[in-house]
Amino acid sequence: MICTLLLFFQFNVAMAQMPTTTDRVRIVEERLKNLAITVPGLNQKVQLNVSNVSAQEFLRALAQANNLNINIDPSLNFKVYNNFTNETALNVLVFLTKEYGLDINLVGSIMSVTKVQEVRPVVPMKEINVRYNKADNSLSVELNSDTLSKVARKITQLSQKNVVVPNALLSKKVTAFLSDAPFETALEKIAYANDLKLVKTNDNVYVFEALGDGEELYINSEKNTAIRRNPKPLNSAGGTSNSGFRLSNRILQGKKLLSIDAVNVPIMDVVKNGAQEINVSYFLYSDIKGSITSRVNDISFDNLLASIFQGTEYTYRVEDGVYLIGDRRNEGLRTHKLLKLQNRSIDTIQNMIPTEWRKGVEIKEFREQNTILLSGSAPQIAEIEAYVKQLDKLVPMVLIEVTLIDVRKGKSIKTGITAGVSDSIKRGGTVFPGLNYTFGSGAINDLLGRLGRNNSINIGRVTPNFYVTLSALENNSNVEVRSVPKLSTLNGHTANLSIGSKRYYSTKTQNVIPSLTTQTVVTEQFTPVDANLEIRIKPLVSGDSQVTLNIKVDISDFIGDPPENAPPPTSTSKFESIVRAKNEDMIILGGLERTESSESGSGVPILSRIPILKWLFSSKSKSNSKVVTIVFIKPTIIY
Repeated sequence: MICTLLLFFQFNVAMAQMPTTTDRVRIVEERLKNLAITVPGLNQKVQLNVSNVSAQEFLRALAQANNLNINIDPSLNFKVYNNFTNETALNVLVFLTKEYGLDINLVGSIMSVTKVQEVRPVVPMKEINVRYNKADNSLSVELNSDTLSKVARKITQLSQKNVVVPNALLSKKVTAFLSDAPFETALEKIAYANDLKLVKTNDNVYVFEALGDGEELYINSEKNTAIRRNPKPLNSAGGTSNSGFRLSNRILQGKKLLSIDAVNVPIMDVVKNGAQEINVSYFLYSDIKGSITSRVNDISFDNLLASIFQGTEYTYRVEDGVYLIGDRRNEGLRTHKLLKLQNRSIDTIQNMIPTEWRKGVEIKEFREQNTILLSGSAPQIAEIEAYVKQLDKLVPMVLIEVTLIDVRKGKSIKTGITAGVSDSIKRGGTVFPGLNYTFGSGAINDLLGRLGRNNSINIGRVTPNFYVTLSALENNSNVEVRSVPKLSTLNGHTANLSIGSKRYYSTKTQNVIPSLTTQTVVTEQFTPVDANLEIRIKPLVSGDSQVTLNIKVDISDFIGDPPENAPPPTSTSKFESIVRAKNEDMIILGGLERTESSESGSGVPILSRIPILKWLFSSKSKSNSKVVTIVFIKPTIIY
């Protein structure tokens, strides 16, 4: 402030000491009038008509015409365009003094004509209003048409951070008003307000630069100031215009990202301008045809190329920082990759890769090493590799413990008398706990003889081969059968368990072969019949160690004794369910119950149906049984 006041004071003093133009002309006129007393040529009239004559030639002509001694300053280089008629030389000299800023000093009768040295007022230097707060690294500026070089110098002095201005921008005037803005943000906004761009170099130097050809400032989607380019067509062969093409870049976390707004723009132009924007090297193996319409923000150059070439016959590969771009089939762009699977088998992986991804990529299997070889475009291979790695996860193994319990409860009753004639019969049997005894002819004749001696009834004697069997039996059964198999299977695959028996029955076929002597051929074939307990379990392991079990149970069993040469009767039970259980939880499946009932008998017609007598002339057997199957299932996840 003190310096400003001193400069203002010096300016006023200098202005006070400077004579005005009127005073200067008056002083020169007085000098010439005083000299005219001794030099009469000043009062002589002259006739001068000049046009485009230098001041020095004009004054020399005037001096010669009126016998005047005039010394002319060599620095007088202005032209004179005047017409003087019947005017004194004194008035002509006074006129020149006034019109062209001259001064005439006298040395005796010699008039020395010089150019008046105008005293320029001392203009005080304008203070650059910049404030820097080191505590929060903030900058405040009030700039109104200030020189950019002076602004940069003041900011550098206050912040001790280097701010550079190129020679072409040293005299540029800038205007900005900011209060306590972060340092880098303040510089960006100063640049934005004055159609400049700010570049921060790797050595932390801030450089103001002029906008390049086709560049413009704008506010991006994140409400930040940014620069975008309106690229000019790089290939004008097709006559297309890039009026709908906008391109910009910014550095985010040390990585250059592109923002593109393109409407029906040739792919070649997008690739070339994008490479130019972030200053990367590229090499084109072939011409790239086609156009795209796209609007993306903050995309890397690699992702841009991958998106553009997706589904086309073009691809790229990066080698030593140089982007090799062209047709996928070109030699320089093909690549190969070996993928060794760690947890899965190659039998299923190849079928899981989408068909569209496999186009143009050759896939070969090496079963011995559980490895696949990919050959083709590098971006496609990278995409397939990432996909396969996501699928190559450890598949859990599920151990399934199945406990089967069969509870059989049954009762059979057999009663009656059986008599007949046989050449050979085994006598004897059991009397307790049930009666099942066979009497031979001797014992029966002895019994009949005794009955004949003591009673009046004699039914006679039987033949030597006669026998009688008395039956009065009742059997009860309560049987428990336990089976504990263990199954292991991969997640999502079915485990099967089958336990059963097989019986055969005979089928006879009689074939008559006509000939001179008719022949009859009898063939006998044994046909099997199965009765199985079959369980199918398909486990599915979820992320929270829950196991979903798809269970199918199929039980078949033989019922009673089959008739001779006839298929044995069977019973069938089926059960199907889907249950969820935690790891190592026990699941119980009950209610699989089968009831078997049979009744048979033989006897003398009519007599076997008469009460009381039927006990002598018939034999009967009756059986009832019930089978209950209980299934316990316990899944255990094994990684």
